[in-house]
Amino acid sequence: MMTELKRIIKSGFINFTRSGMISWAAVLVVTITLSVITAILLLQAVLHFSLDQIKDKVDVTIYFTVDAPEVKIMSLKKSLENLPEVATVTYVSADEALASFRERHEDDYPTIQALDEIKENPLGSYLNVKAMEVSQYESIANFMKSDNALVLGSTSIIDKVNYHQNKIVINRLNNIISGAQRLGFLITLILIIVSIIITFNTIRLTIFISREEIGVMRLVGASNMRVRGPFMVEGAIYGIIATIITLLIFWPATAYFGNNMTNFLGLDVYDYYISNLFQIFVIVLLSGVILGMISSFIATRKYLNK
Repeated sequence: MMTELKRIIKSGFINFTRSGMISWAAVLVVTITLSVITAILLLQAVLHFSLDQIKDKVDVTIYFTVDAPEVKIMSLKKSLENLPEVATVTYVSADEALASFRERHEDDYPTIQALDEIKENPLGSYLNVKAMEVSQYESIANFMKSDNALVLGSTSIIDKVNYHQNKIVINRLNNIISGAQRLGFLITLILIIVSIIITFNTIRLTIFISREEIGVMRLVGASNMRVRGPFMVEGAIYGIIATIITLLIFWPATAYFGNNMTNFLGLDVYDYYISNLFQIFVIVLLSGVILGMISSFIATRKYLNK
């Protein structure tokens, strides 16, 4: 078995070197395919980063009455944190709310003067709630409407919840995120299918040139695996060489985008590429080797079934 495997691997390398320019043409096509896959991985990273940035800007704020006891507010905070839809809950005291308000309006002299004349804090505390997903804010708002232990049988400590003011924006954002994810998946699928078809046809062409050799091997009684094996090894070689070329191409390409397009993309593509290089290498290598081997396996079947 080991002797046969060594012969198959050796024959695969001989086929690759003997085919010359045809082999390198196949490597070029596989490189283009792997470049498309690598570009898709990077574009998906940019898309997910952008969507996460958008999600991070969306929240629901629960404003409390000025005289709301802090004990009840903290109890509600704990109840919200126990909800599976909630990611984080941030408490802002009345004093912190006033300091933030003054900072935002430091150039608005009439407003600051009016605050100074009041001589007391007109603002109440509030909770800033961030959901796991944009689509989950409605269920959080519905929880706030329900009769819970904090408001049941007593005056509510909640002044207002700004979800309904932001509902249209949140719903639009949710639709944009869902649409972007679906479009990204569709484009990825189409590009990968087109790339696979092109690669398959190129490898089939290289095997077509060796059809007479396949016929001779069959006449002398070679097994299907003995005939097919060298071409599958050759396909794997295409994938390995194409992977190395692809990663070398994207090294300076991502450095350029990292230096010049970070403000536009929002993500430093070069830093992402370097920090995830091993993961990208494994994905691209497996894609190239599997693509080359499967294409060779399918292409040789036509000659083995005769």
